[in-house]
Amino acid sequence: MKKYKSFYRYTGFVLVIIFLVIIAGSVVRTTQSGMGCPDWPKCFGQYIPPTSMEQVIFSPNKSYQKGQFIIYNDSLKYARTKFISSSNFNAADWLPYTKHNNASFAVYKTWIEYVNRLLGALLGLFILIQVIWSFLYRKEKSSYFIYSLALLFLTGFQAWLGKTVVDSNLAVLKISLHLVGALAMVLLEIIILHKIKPISYSFPKKLVNTLYVFMGLLLVQLFLGVLVRQEVDQVSEQMLFLNRDKWLPETGTYFYIHRSFSLLLTGLALFIFFRHRNFASNPLLRILWGILFLQMTTGIIFTYLSFPAWAQPFHLVLSSILLAILFLLLLRKR
Repeated sequence: MKKYKSFYRYTGFVLVIIFLVIIAGSVVRTTQSGMGCPDWPKCFGQYIPPTSMEQVIFSPNKSYQKGQFIIYNDSLKYARTKFISSSNFNAADWLPYTKHNNASFAVYKTWIEYVNRLLGALLGLFILIQVIWSFLYRKEKSSYFIYSLALLFLTGFQAWLGKTVVDSNLAVLKISLHLVGALAMVLLEIIILHKIKPISYSFPKKLVNTLYVFMGLLLVQLFLGVLVRQEVDQVSEQMLFLNRDKWLPETGTYFYIHRSFSLLLTGLALFIFFRHRNFASNPLLRILWGILFLQMTTGIIFTYLSFPAWAQPFHLVLSSILLAILFLLLLRKR
């Protein structure tokens, strides 16, 4: 283990960055910034996004780069080639953007989405470094390299899926798949960490079986949470993103099932605590109970404090951490 100590720390660092990307993605959804950049991987056809409306509307006698976007007559257009505009708009200089018709600009949304993309790009670079590093151990520890390479491929898939999300003008199903992919990245990185430092806990069979039941219920709860989020996205759009206190009641059955499942998970966690209190000092179990308590708190805040926007990223990242901790517990069982 001493030989791989630095690699272990670096892998843990990459895991933290994955969680930061998940938080950033949630902030994008919470602030309705998903279309802050209408194209991908550039933003309005530029590597550095615009900072004012003047940069995305037609201006006379201005130098435009090939592919640069403008909003003209409530539609997106991009420069056919590099040119300097004349005093009047000339349609021959521009091509219509046909992948979607979301022609809007708000500087804060653009930069929230841009920061999200920057974090994703940095994550890709960090994972590439991890792959190269793990390649050095391929002879004695081939699993490090195999799992790291799988993580890199998953990152590439996530990047492609992110592009299709933008091209589809935030198709709900693709957003959900994007989240599932991010959670899969978390679990893959945890497997690598466990491979590097294979700690094991001597749990009784009954506790292990209960943890498996807990994992099954948690996966159902996460699926229900995805359905609730999809309904929230649709309801919020219908309400023009106003009256947040009315969003959850309008989501219907999924929300109430999701809320009931949270009580079931809490009850099961309490059962584990009292039934197996000899293991209450286990650090991962203690973190599990703490995260579950915080998660329940955010759920209560959603219900009784008008569904505040700031709580949504916390709710998502706590769910992700809860899944990660439980998964690691099951990896370490003996």
